[in-house]
Amino acid sequence: MEAIRPVGRTLLRDRAYEAIRDAIVAGEIEPGAVVRDADLAERLGLSRGPVREAFSRLVDEGLLESKPQSYTRVTPVVAADVRDAAAVVGAMHELVTRVAVPRLMAADVEIMCTANERFAAAVHSGDVDAALRADDELHDVLVRVSGNRAAAATITRYTPLIRRLERRRFGEGGNCRSAGLHERLIDACAHGDTGEAVRVTAEIWRGLEELADDIP
Repeated sequence: MEAIRPVGRTLLRDRAYEAIRDAIVAGEIEPGAVVRDADLAERLGLSRGPVREAFSRLVDEGLLESKPQSYTRVTPVVAADVRDAAAVVGAMHELVTRVAVPRLMAADVEIMCTANERFAAAVHSGDVDAALRADDELHDVLVRVSGNRAAAATITRYTPLIRRLERRRFGEGGNCRSAGLHERLIDACAHGDTGEAVRVTAEIWRGLEELADDIP
């Protein structure tokens, strides 16, 4: 029975982290809002311990800021922070693209095509959540095929800082320029053109860095 171990605390901490992170990224907890562990623990049906651990992780990742014995609140969307995160995440995506393209199978490319179709339709209809899910699914193919767990972990850590800006862009009815870039990326992947795939990936993430300049 060695495979059966206590897992409650770790899983509760992760559940709290994911729920609070997603609420911040979705704008359900707005920038500048003060958050209290007791309130969120009650809403999540958890004790305060896992919520405090989640707060600590979110402070470390830049979604919360805390002043001891005073407050914990959601950070504003800051242009410099978004640019820095986009630069790091973009570099990781270029890395995984370079490794993944020679390994891609036809089924992988098909997943990317289908995801981009859903992405374009979601952006057109204003379905922000569906657009972001489809965008993740498309790029996650390259992350998965690359097998680089360090790159995957870095992308997971810093993407939420960018995602708040992406949600704002899609919510404002942004055009499908990203869908066109995705098409170029998919075409390069389908033809095994690693250099072009990396160039298009860099262009996608440069666009997000530049978008940060529009933050007031």
